[in-house]
Amino acid sequence: MAATEGPTVAQSSPSSTPLPPGMVLGPDGKPCRTCTDWKSWSKLAKTKKAQTQQGGSGSESAGASSSSSAGSAAAAAVVTAGAGTDDTAVNATAPDDCPPDREVLGRATWTFLHTMAAYYPEKPNEREQTMMKSLLSSFSQFYPCGHCAEHLRDEMKKEPPKVASRMELAWWMCGMHNKVNTMLGKDEFDCNKLDERWRDGPSDGRCD
Repeated sequence: MAATEGPTVAQSSPSSTPLPPGMVLGPDGKPCRTCTDWKSWSKLAKTKKAQTQQGGSGSESAGASSSSSAGSAAAAAVVTAGAGTDDTAVNATAPDDCPPDREVLGRATWTFLHTMAAYYPEKPNEREQTMMKSLLSSFSQFYPCGHCAEHLRDEMKKEPPKVASRMELAWWMCGMHNKVNTMLGKDEFDCNKLDERWRDGPSDGRCD
């Protein structure tokens, strides 16, 4: 949902498995799937697989343990470096039945949030406004990408959710999304097209 800010993007790990550029560690110090794009996650998996295979072959002979260890490190370096320089070696997107990475989770989350705002009451009563504020506050606590959630909480402190009307909430949500887009180097969304995108569909009827 939010840009990769907060935890440092890892270049290496205290363990024997080097982390590829782009991998993000979670609060527990372990690689965070929902904070990392699929390509970086896949590179880490390939590195671990190469190390496991090399380690297995080295166990066949005690005398070969030293060379096996060196081979394992070399194989891991080749896999990591090769994947980093040739993206064709790693799928750009995960299979549909894999747990979501940062990109998949982010797209699904923004789809939900924008659509929810689009169907928020035009003139919400006090209870509805309180519930929406509570929902967004809870959401910012439990979003699976920890540093993304922290970023959202920080932004909500600077600019609290506007819940007095459907359009106010929709525009607030659009502003939050565009802040993230700017941080990620993406184009901003035209907030004048909120209803067209998230509720009514384009005027040419291609979505009807």
